[in-house]
Amino acid sequence: MIAAVQRLPAEVAFVVFTRAAVVAALVILLAFASPHFLTSDNLVIILRQAALQFLMSAGLTLVVLTGGIDLSIGAVLGLSACLGAALIAKGLVAAGIAAALLVGLACGLVNGALVAYVGIPAFIATYGMLWMAHGLGYVFMKGEVIHGFAPGFRSLGAGFVAAIPVPVLIAAGLLAVLHVVLHLTRFGRALYAIGGNPVTARLTGMPVKRYLVAVYGLSGVLAAFAGLVVIARVNAADSGTGEELLLTAIAAVCLGGTSLFGGVGGIAGTAVGALILALVVNGMNMLGIATFWQAFAMGAIVILAVLADVSFKRRFS
Repeated sequence: MIAAVQRLPAEVAFVVFTRAAVVAALVILLAFASPHFLTSDNLVIILRQAALQFLMSAGLTLVVLTGGIDLSIGAVLGLSACLGAALIAKGLVAAGIAAALLVGLACGLVNGALVAYVGIPAFIATYGMLWMAHGLGYVFMKGEVIHGFAPGFRSLGAGFVAAIPVPVLIAAGLLAVLHVVLHLTRFGRALYAIGGNPVTARLTGMPVKRYLVAVYGLSGVLAAFAGLVVIARVNAADSGTGEELLLTAIAAVCLGGTSLFGGVGGIAGTAVGALILALVVNGMNMLGIATFWQAFAMGAIVILAVLADVSFKRRFS
């Protein structure tokens, strides 16, 4: 245990250095590759995209820190967004937001209960929830599209405050709150302990099951909130909302240095991972790279990031 603690600063320094180096390299490379990259409009696009990606990945990061996984976040995002949109489009903005968050919370609590109390592996439990949420979304929407939200709600995803996109400010606030929670609260420290060694955490008297239910519930709420920001941005919601967001959320978490085995990582790393993804996608779009090559590049980047971390940990273990 002492040796592990002594290695921790080196691992954290490695993650911070490598991710900062990747961001710097991408910015320099893309600045030379395209004269339009460093324009104010394009930088706003990158920051907004990174913010939306971070909002989607934040809850997943907390789950992964416990050694679990939440494959349902994209589907929960879509279901919550559709149910909320139905009320918001009728002018019931507060009720729509509350309904969306409650749906996300309910889905997350079910995931947590299945994992913690029933003993179903997180992969299976959340994979089942993925299909259930998708199915409920299709039934509820009946192939329709809900659009035309009030300007006040739309500002959540498309508004600006002093030339800064509102999603960026929201993401920054969430980053600060979750960083404090993870490092300065008993709940946050418990997530690392559970991910590091759940048996030891249980033997020390830690209420592991309750913490697991809570973290999956939080993941569901954050996915639902991300869904509200997404539909506010695009001014529409349909049954396919969120279907393609799961893999990029996992990519942001991995790029941020959070171990899929649990116990190592943090929310700040996920924010940097989301920024890296936004830079890569933006750069490839500017360079006119075909969509299928973009998918290939994203997969390769994730594999290289994980391999680099694994290689480093093996060297210092």
